[in-house]
Amino acid sequence: MPLPDPKTRHPIAGWKGTAFLKAVVDHPLVEVGDYSYYDDSRGPEHFLARCVRYHFDFIGDRLIIGKFVAIAQAAQFIMNGANHPMGGFSTYPFGMFGFENVPDFTRDGLGLRGDTVIGNDVWIGREAVIMPGVSIGDGAIIGTRAQVSRDVPPYAVVVGNPGRVVKMRFAPEVVEALLEIRWWDWEPQRIARNLPLIAGADIDALRAAV
Repeated sequence: MPLPDPKTRHPIAGWKGTAFLKAVVDHPLVEVGDYSYYDDSRGPEHFLARCVRYHFDFIGDRLIIGKFVAIAQAAQFIMNGANHPMGGFSTYPFGMFGFENVPDFTRDGLGLRGDTVIGNDVWIGREAVIMPGVSIGDGAIIGTRAQVSRDVPPYAVVVGNPGRVVKMRFAPEVVEALLEIRWWDWEPQRIARNLPLIAGADIDALRAAV
């Protein structure tokens, strides 16, 4: 039983509001894993323009999205280009507007936080905001309109503003097993064969899956 093509633009028959991101994202600083999708009734092909904000090539930070990630409408990934200079008295970006005698741009002066990394099998709710340099662990859930400014551990549930971990989805030993199994890295045929176990809740059966 084959899986659908991860480069399908509209994988849900009769609905054009959902797209596998590999089919609509083409940017050297954005990496997307297989089967990760964005849902937006206004058109998911506008993911980069509407959801990835202040992403400037001269800064060079990357947005890395794992496999099987579900992203709801209007989620926002705020990249490092949103930062203003903070090393002096003023945070105003004088250089952007052609002012003369402006100190040279320095990466340190902007407080850059590095790449933004979204793990595998992550669910990001509608209008959630992910701040620059955040890493979200595998299997995490980010609630609607949560604002995430700190790293999120695997299989945590984050809600609110500021975002906070309200619970873990599974017991520590189950999380450890899931991170060892890494079903999202299996061959497609193996994933398809074991979907009842992947979508189930029997860790021993999933661990034994072949």
